[in-house]
Amino acid sequence: MNAIHPPKPIPTKKLWTVGTLTYTTAGILTLFCWLLWGDFVWSIKERATPPLMQILFKSHGAPDTLVGFLIGSVPSVIGMLLGPVISYKSDRHRGRWGRRIPYLFAPTPVAVISMVGLAYCPQIAAVFHAMLGSYSPGLNSTILILYSILWTLFAGASTIVNAVFGGLINDVVPESMLGRFFGAFRAISLVAGILFSYWMMGKIESHSLVIFLGLGLLYGIAFSVMCLKVKEGEYPPPPVAEESALTGVFGATKTYFLESFGNGYYCWFFVSFALSLMALVPVNLFNVYFAQSVGMSMDTFGKLMAVAFLLSLVAAYPLGVLVDRFHPLQVSLVTLVIYTGVTLWGGFFSHNSLTLGVVLVPQCFLAGVWLTATASLQQRLFPKNRFAQFSSAAGIVSSLGCIIISPIMGSILDYTGHTYRHIFLVSSILSFMALLTGLIVYRRFLLLGGTTGYKAPE
Repeated sequence: MNAIHPPKPIPTKKLWTVGTLTYTTAGILTLFCWLLWGDFVWSIKERATPPLMQILFKSHGAPDTLVGFLIGSVPSVIGMLLGPVISYKSDRHRGRWGRRIPYLFAPTPVAVISMVGLAYCPQIAAVFHAMLGSYSPGLNSTILILYSILWTLFAGASTIVNAVFGGLINDVVPESMLGRFFGAFRAISLVAGILFSYWMMGKIESHSLVIFLGLGLLYGIAFSVMCLKVKEGEYPPPPVAEESALTGVFGATKTYFLESFGNGYYCWFFVSFALSLMALVPVNLFNVYFAQSVGMSMDTFGKLMAVAFLLSLVAAYPLGVLVDRFHPLQVSLVTLVIYTGVTLWGGFFSHNSLTLGVVLVPQCFLAGVWLTATASLQQRLFPKNRFAQFSSAAGIVSSLGCIIISPIMGSILDYTGHTYRHIFLVSSILSFMALLTGLIVYRRFLLLGGTTGYKAPE
């Protein structure tokens, strides 16, 4: 008699779920492709516009204090004012396109129009200068005024997208893959930085019009396509009590601040995170001017930045795996220790193009390591059902910090006769303060369950 063998089990496809969304392996790959494509065009826009504006502002006689205010403080002020409103509304919005996509799609044309305006700003300003005649403040002043208006418009559109993009990722990417996803996210951002720094940084002064137009066209088309391709799931309706709070601005504001700042643990995190970001501001705002002051060409500067971005790119995915295995809070604190030492060295010993290059590459690399390590930190620490709200609260505190430090750093540089190595000293002090407050957060994090049993306080 022949033995009867049981049928072999039919292999099942591996599935990932988040909310009402379910993905196969092919679905996850498709999602990642569209999100990473959107991040690429977003990142190259964000990488390119600050150095473009730094050089253009300085070429028309803007002092460091004004540059610090416009490039550092203005976006932070807009983020502080718009970020909470947009994130609060987005968390509670329900529509056929989801709760995030409408807020990502709507500001895209505004960003494109402002970039086109920045491209032709000198020509437009020349027309106004001629029309005003003796009433004109001068051609350079007219150009700076127009640059400031268009830059503010651009910053407003970018702020709205920035307030919501993280929420979209949190809603559509499975939690078990957040670390790896943000590692890939950082990698794409760094590729954008490498491409711009290596091939385009040296052409900013002579080809700003073409660069602005190209960026505007690329961003407008590609980011809009991403918005159309990424689909959100179904969300439960907002609680009735929250709906009633929305009927009045005062009620919504009161609810927002009570929920977001009512827990000391989150407040310590907001402060530590803000100080960490503030530590990056002095160098990011004025490293271009430091390079110029010691005779370093923009082409050389761009290639040094490309090297730093390449190092960060190599480390990006391993860091994503590392923070999934350990925790982004632990990795970020270790990074702050090293960053404090490197910037302290730069503050005392970067006097010429050689020593500046020696400190710029590790400083930029470590800044990238911190950004990669913390890319999924807020998703790990904040309540999932109010993620965008708590993220925007962190943004308020960070914005306040950047509003303060940017013009102060500019004023210090103007007062000291543009001694740009001070940017490293200030960065080191802020990084050390971030480390101290971060250790307080880490102690409370352990009391809440730590890496294995953490539960976000509601």
